[in-house]
Amino acid sequence: MRAFLTERGFLEVETPMLQALPGGALARPFQTHHNALDVDLYLRVAPELYLKRLVVGGLDRVFEIGRCFRNEGLSTRHNPEFTMLEFYQGFATYEDLIEEVEELFVYVADGLHREGLLEDPKVLSWGEHTIQMERPFRRLRMREALAERLGVGVTDLMDPVKVGALARANGLAVEGDPSAGEVTLALFEHLFEAELIDPTFVVGFPVETSPLARRNDADPSLVDRFELYVGGREVSNAFSELNDAADQRQRFLDQVANDPSGIRRIDDDYVRALEHGLPPTAGCGIGIDRLVMLFTGAVSIRDVLLFPQLRPQSAEEAAAEDAAVEGSGE
Repeated sequence: MRAFLTERGFLEVETPMLQALPGGALARPFQTHHNALDVDLYLRVAPELYLKRLVVGGLDRVFEIGRCFRNEGLSTRHNPEFTMLEFYQGFATYEDLIEEVEELFVYVADGLHREGLLEDPKVLSWGEHTIQMERPFRRLRMREALAERLGVGVTDLMDPVKVGALARANGLAVEGDPSAGEVTLALFEHLFEAELIDPTFVVGFPVETSPLARRNDADPSLVDRFELYVGGREVSNAFSELNDAADQRQRFLDQVANDPSGIRRIDDDYVRALEHGLPPTAGCGIGIDRLVMLFTGAVSIRDVLLFPQLRPQSAEEAAAEDAAVEGSGE
């Protein structure tokens, strides 16, 4: 992946892991305290806002591969700390990145094949599935696909009451007072995610779910964004970057108002950077651990991490496990 990006003129950089404000993704951060400065800091959930500052500063193509941290649940796809690739390209759109991400995945598969680590770069085995890696990858528009599946009109998915009723009718709990866009995304993931086995670009995301993405010119209720799904899970997220400082400030304000944790703050430094001028830019994030899972056929993220985070055993559980091993004669 480094070779792919370097060959295309990207510069690898490092940005802070300790950040004064949590930002760059809708995720709960880990919080710490710096004693000498007497300030609270956060382990980064993403390097996004710093990388885009570099694009504002004139570095048109940058990328970073590094650790990110999210204080959320554990699952076969989630670990509190994980490795992320993010790259940003000035004077590009999310449509340009669709082509580049396709090229990147095929490039990685071909490289693994040349090294003798992958039998067939065009066909991957993952769990019980066979994944076809040939270009072009499938494209799927979120609202249109969901409306067709449910037998409703696209406008029904833009009405909070109607889409909430559709969600509940399909076994999805709707709590609080979410927007129509938030329910639409949750419903799409509920109904479609597990069946997106072959590489599929999902496009047409609601603006409420994408606070850092540029609004679509034809439909301002959507943003210019895609997620790439492979093996029934999201492995990449990309969008044309929002470079309107006033719009960005308002979306930050909306985030703060709707944040139940009270942690979110407006990143005034980032808004000020946008005021200096972010050129038309597209950015992409790829979870490295999930990519390794894909190419090794691992069904759990724990299988590709040397030290995955696990729930501590109680003394009783440890004693029971020791007794079971001793009793088995192993």
